[in-house]
Amino acid sequence: MTTKTTPIKSTSTDAILPTETVFTLLSDNRRRYALYYLSQTVGAVSVDTVIDELAHYERPGETPTQTLLEELTLEFHHNHRRLLVDTGVVSYDADAGTLERTRTARALDPYLTLAFDDEREY
Repeated sequence: MTTKTTPIKSTSTDAILPTETVFTLLSDNRRRYALYYLSQTVGAVSVDTVIDELAHYERPGETPTQTLLEELTLEFHHNHRRLLVDTGVVSYDADAGTLERTRTARALDPYLTLAFDDEREY
């Protein structure tokens, strides 16, 4: 059985993401927060900075433990970075160790804002 979907198009760019891709990208809270963080930055950001932000998001007011940072680094490397790059919402510079949002990622902005506002309430 096939399901017909309508691609999601950002009004500010000509970026198009299939609905399934949007839901996949937003389905994991760590990946969703990384996307939200990148949406609040301009230009390339080091992967280490993104990992540090994830740690502070998960445990606000605490100094991240080395164990947590290692867990986040492994998970981000193996589960999230590749998906973000493969879907075209983030570019990765392996030499510099940086991530940067692409124009395509703007299609996610309304959903990221809604999700982030909702999650902050809990």
